[in-house]
Amino acid sequence: MPTLKTAEPGTFSRIAGIGAYRAENLVTNDDIAGPINSSDEWIRQRTGIITRRRASKDVGVLDMSEEAALEAIASAGLKPEDIGAIIISTVTFEYFTPSAAAALTARLGTGPIPAWDISAACAGYCYGISQADALVRAGTMDNVLVIGAEKLSEVIDPEDRSISFILGDGAGAVVVSSADEPGISKTVWGSKGENWSTIRMTDSLYDIRDDRELPFPTLRQDGPTVFRWAVWDGAEVAKEALAASGIEAEDLAAFIPHQANMRIIDELAKQLKLPESVVIARDIADNGNTSAASIPLATERLLREQPELSGGLALQMGFGAGLVYGAQVVRLP
Repeated sequence: MPTLKTAEPGTFSRIAGIGAYRAENLVTNDDIAGPINSSDEWIRQRTGIITRRRASKDVGVLDMSEEAALEAIASAGLKPEDIGAIIISTVTFEYFTPSAAAALTARLGTGPIPAWDISAACAGYCYGISQADALVRAGTMDNVLVIGAEKLSEVIDPEDRSISFILGDGAGAVVVSSADEPGISKTVWGSKGENWSTIRMTDSLYDIRDDRELPFPTLRQDGPTVFRWAVWDGAEVAKEALAASGIEAEDLAAFIPHQANMRIIDELAKQLKLPESVVIARDIADNGNTSAASIPLATERLLREQPELSGGLALQMGFGAGLVYGAQVVRLP
């Protein structure tokens, strides 16, 4: 019987480069407090957010992805033609199809490589890292570009008090490459489908099509439910990811959770009993919640402000819409 030819298995994978696009418009709490009958003090106490960044009308997910991608590719010492696949996590690309990732291949000039989008909201970046890790370790390709990009300002109701005031825009990108030593641990991931509606759109696009009197769908969330789940279930996911990586909390250089809410971040750190030596990402204070973009944006900032963290281990975890979650330990580029 003939034997099938398969890809030669690789060895390990690592994050080789990182890039970011931070939206140009700085939006303060005072700028948005009026329509939700709130104040700078209330928003800071509830979320820890001081400012968030939002993109101009003519800047979209693809534009932000391109800028972050070019920076990540250069950071890895590569050229676009060295990229073997592109994965973009986003829930705010303007089109059902084609994917943002497919369009990005033409912008970057990578050639006809595989490219696809992930719809996993705030956990999407961790999903992308897991997929890229598997592709590289399987020997399928040497370099995979993973991007988290969102323009959440397009899907908010300025008068909504549940989620609109925390959201921002931006993109973060990394290149996952083959390596001689392990640089990405096993991913712990999943979803809680029974809580599918906890973070949701107000209506489906088909509802809007059939009833033109309905406003454009915007995001809503059940804040208390999300908070409880993120703190208690999220802490267990983080502990599982640490166990799967074979390291202890004191071995970490950094903890980089999804930038959802400062109170959630602080409570997670407490639940994990992180020692003071572990640097905790708190990018949310200045950039808001950027969903799939938040972890790579927070990572880029940590490495820019504290370059000594390069080469250290970081626990990263995402959690969000659909109560989808993902976490892994990575070696920082």
